Amino acid sequence: MPLIPSRPTSSPGSESADLSPGGRGGPLSRFYERYLYPPGVPRVAFDAPAGEPALVAADSVSWRVFRNPVTLFAGGVLAVILELALPEVRHGVWDHSTFRTDPKLRLQRTGLAAMVTIYGAASVARGMIDGVNRRHAQISGETDQGRLYRADDAALLSWVHATAVFGFGRAYDDLVCPLGAGGWNRLFAEGQAIAEAYGAAGAPASREAWEALEAGTLPRLEPSDALQAFLRIMSGEPVLPLPARPLQAPLVRVAAGLVPEAVARRIALGEDWRPSRRDRLLAKAAARAAERLPIEASPPVQACRRLGLDPRRVFAGPLAS
Repeated sequence: MPLIPSRPTSSPGSESADLSPGGRGGPLSRFYERYLYPPGVPRVAFDAPAGEPALVAADSVSWRVFRNPVTLFAGGVLAVILELALPEVRHGVWDHSTFRTDPKLRLQRTGLAAMVTIYGAASVARGMIDGVNRRHAQISGETDQGRLYRADDAALLSWVHATAVFGFGRAYDDLVCPLGAGGWNRLFAEGQAIAEAYGAAGAPASREAWEALEAGTLPRLEPSDALQAFLRIMSGEPVLPLPARPLQAPLVRVAAGLVPEAVARRIALGEDWRPSRRDRLLAKAAARAAERLPIEASPPVQACRRLGLDPRRVFAGPLAS
């Protein structure tokens, strides 16, 4: 996909005065920022430093997949289902985070971290990752079956990284457009620099490697009260901004429906979380509408500005695979 330099960007004053729906001061941008940023968290300057590349190239599959807020939500829920299915990861997440007490804050932090990792300048992304790694180094514990774990264990980090790539990719593939074999392989390969930075040695670099990891991990996956509690929280708590709230429960069910069949049986996901035809139609309509909305304040658009690229060209046309 050719990347075409944009016209010179407007001055900060004129940009902030853009009150069109997708402009910096418009309702879509304000909605997006409420969706992405927890209260009190400073805005990340995705448009600086000028010219500095991200950890992943702008013509990547990752830049296409992560720009859609609807599939980002559904894919994030799918990834967490798979994370909570592995006991050591479940205890690390459930016992040492705010998922139970403040799920919205935890999801916003996770979503913002994903945006920084994909679209932020490499120096900014590496600084954030270093901070996450320092926190991981302080987390350890024991599962309810007496198995010791550490949050900085490379094998556990590889599962977390792989489930995130699969989750976001699966939601985009299902709700927006198929990635194809080539697109899937590119998506996993593009995540290798990020996996390395997080210490996730052994993270899969292809769809085939992911399927091998999934099959090898399957016997260790298990159902849990924590997983069911997570799904209830995500369906019932006011996580999304008010205008998008009607989408929340359907998207959670759609995400659960995207769990690989063998895993769903293993973790006893149950019929309660099976999406209806209406759920899927609603999710697809929302995801495809989001794909067409230009939101000036969004990280992918601002990252294009940082690199002197026209986002209309970067994200135009079919996804190359």
